[in-house]
Amino acid sequence: MADRVGAQKGNLMMLSGSFYISKERSSRPQGDDSHFICEEKQTIGLADGVGGWNSKGIDAGIYARELMNNALMAILTQPDRQVDPMTVLSEAYSKTKALGSSTACIITLKDDNMLHAVNMGDSGFMLIRGGVVIYKSPIQQHSFNFPYQLGYSSGNADRPSQAEVIKLGVEPGDVIIAGTDGLFDNLSEDQILEAAARGIEQGLDPEDVAWPVAQRAYNVSMDGQAVTPFMQASTLAGKRHTGGKQDDITVIVSRILDM
Repeated sequence: MADRVGAQKGNLMMLSGSFYISKERSSRPQGDDSHFICEEKQTIGLADGVGGWNSKGIDAGIYARELMNNALMAILTQPDRQVDPMTVLSEAYSKTKALGSSTACIITLKDDNMLHAVNMGDSGFMLIRGGVVIYKSPIQQHSFNFPYQLGYSSGNADRPSQAEVIKLGVEPGDVIIAGTDGLFDNLSEDQILEAAARGIEQGLDPEDVAWPVAQRAYNVSMDGQAVTPFMQASTLAGKRHTGGKQDDITVIVSRILDM
């Protein structure tokens, strides 16, 4: 599933595209992830429903999809070029009533030519400039493989106010790669850069950059011998995990352009 949109905002614009691969393509094509790209407000968002709910007979993707739909509705009511990600996340959380829980990341380009973002849990994004990662959002987790999450998680009381608030200056030519943990658990920063490099250098449309990144993450997730960030993190936590981590994979790529 791919998407591509772009619109002017101030002196800069953010052109975005996406690619999504469900872990269970045939039986559950919607998977547990959800995302949106809002052309009018220059805002992107993604969420990853916590898969543990599936073992309780609850579709983990429902909460994530409702959360992102409510986020999009909240964005559309905000003034042009002045979207506040924390306000959006808080409103979306308050209106999401489905049983479940989810991580979330919302990123907007304001008319101050700055990226404003909130990130809850282990989804997130990278900012690339001149082929180098100059920023990566930190992971928020209570313990290994237990990320901060919004919703009705047993023993957890995370709220939007606990999300990481991020503000970054951007320049024409910058590239943002956002993703759920299906991306970042399987590929290192260097591997993501390698998968995206050709498309970035050739100026391909964002969804055509997102596709090879998502596909490489999927291939690694199915490789029982791969050395992955998730495997390395499990070792540090005193756990044991070998190879890739099978998961839903969402990738959103955004280019910053000078208008």
